[in-house]
Amino acid sequence: MSAKDGMAPIIIKRKKVSGGGGHHGGAWKVAYADFVTAMMAFFLLMWLLNATTEKQRKGLADYFSPSVPLSRISGGGNGAFQGDSMFTEDIQPQSGTGATDINPMDAQKAQGETGVNDAEKAEEDSKYRAIEEQLQGRGGESMVSVEMSRHIITQVTDEGLIIELFETEDVPLFVGDGAEPTPLFRDLVRMVARISGSVTNNIAISGHVQSHPVVLAQNPVWEMSYARANAARTLLDSGGLKSSRIHRVTGHADRTLAVRNPMSVRNNRVEIILLRD
Repeated sequence: MSAKDGMAPIIIKRKKVSGGGGHHGGAWKVAYADFVTAMMAFFLLMWLLNATTEKQRKGLADYFSPSVPLSRISGGGNGAFQGDSMFTEDIQPQSGTGATDINPMDAQKAQGETGVNDAEKAEEDSKYRAIEEQLQGRGGESMVSVEMSRHIITQVTDEGLIIELFETEDVPLFVGDGAEPTPLFRDLVRMVARISGSVTNNIAISGHVQSHPVVLAQNPVWEMSYARANAARTLLDSGGLKSSRIHRVTGHADRTLAVRNPMSVRNNRVEIILLRD
């Protein structure tokens, strides 16, 4: 068709496309890399929480918590707080949370005014060591016989001094599977009561028993462990220990083992813990 017929020519433009789907940009790679980095950081955090002790985690928390009181800061406004921020020490919001001086965090309570007092902890540890020497006879004078010392293990922990009284294969501390103490256990507990009179720490008593070889309809391990711990409490009272120092009496059944074999008589034990002040 020619232009002289009064109509404009029709032009068709074809665009040449080469290749397949091609590259659609790299934004998704950045997002994926951020996701992988975040997941790696998350799993690293989980691993660190599992690999550290409670004491180490508390040390890290204390390290990152403020070691000096917060100074007064200004919000720069002229409202109800007259330019002061509601988070300062002297301004208490109406929500009831109060300021940090009145409601300190646990980390600040642990720090005190100048941080954790290592001198007091060292002094308390020295008292625990002195009690250990009396129980084990390392100081040249022992308050226990050789037979009694075979049933005593002591350990200083973050909770306090743990005095563990345990059975052996040939010498039980209780009659049968009950909570009636043997003469040996009576002597052990009353001896601990006399030695504990040199300090004023509160005391916790924990009972532990061995597992049974078969599954019973009425498993007595919970009642038995508590009954034995309570028997130790009664003996401490009769041995001269002030009853007000008893902080708690608990039965742990067969949940916390002393040895790998759950049915070993070594798991039959009573722990008397001199708690830290």
